[in-house]
Amino acid sequence: MDSAENRLLGFVSAMTRLVESGPADEARLLAGATPLMQALVAQDDWLPEAMAVAHPQYYQQHLLYGDPLDRFSLVSFVWGPGQQTPVHDHTVWGIIGMLRGGECGQAYTRNAQGHVVPQGSERRLVPGELEVVSPTLGDIHRVRNAFDDRISVSVHLYGGNIGRIRRHVFIPETGETKDFVSGYSNSLSPNLWSRAQA
Repeated sequence: MDSAENRLLGFVSAMTRLVESGPADEARLLAGATPLMQALVAQDDWLPEAMAVAHPQYYQQHLLYGDPLDRFSLVSFVWGPGQQTPVHDHTVWGIIGMLRGGECGQAYTRNAQGHVVPQGSERRLVPGELEVVSPTLGDIHRVRNAFDDRISVSVHLYGGNIGRIRRHVFIPETGETKDFVSGYSNSLSPNLWSRAQA
């Protein structure tokens, strides 16, 4: 494997050692995973082009690696021009790393009536920057491509198999909540280096 593929394999190896080294404590795992994510998105030379292709209508969530015990997953998010998510949560901790382009995230919180409302100002991520979400630190947000004329790509690490987890979409205007399971855009694809080892 070349050095670009080794970057991803090195990341997954380090994350596997981290989750195996102690309890599944959110604070411990975030502290250990943050520098690993920082190093991964510091260089934009390792993500295969197939994992960075936009869809004209929908943002794409490509599985890069799924831990066999569902302790963590790594995905690339590919944003076409102007694309955005609904307001949603994750129910597990996550670290978002910006790889190329830009991404804007608006945090939400629940008000006294239990409805989700914006919390603070929208934050813009540029390549190399990270954002953390978790049930204890703040888990509800809306994310969008910062650009209306180009693709953006971010890399997300989650403390579970995010494509299988039952989560929630929130409709701020009505207070409605809907369950969803996101799946993956490349649901039948193997982990990236499996072909190289075959």
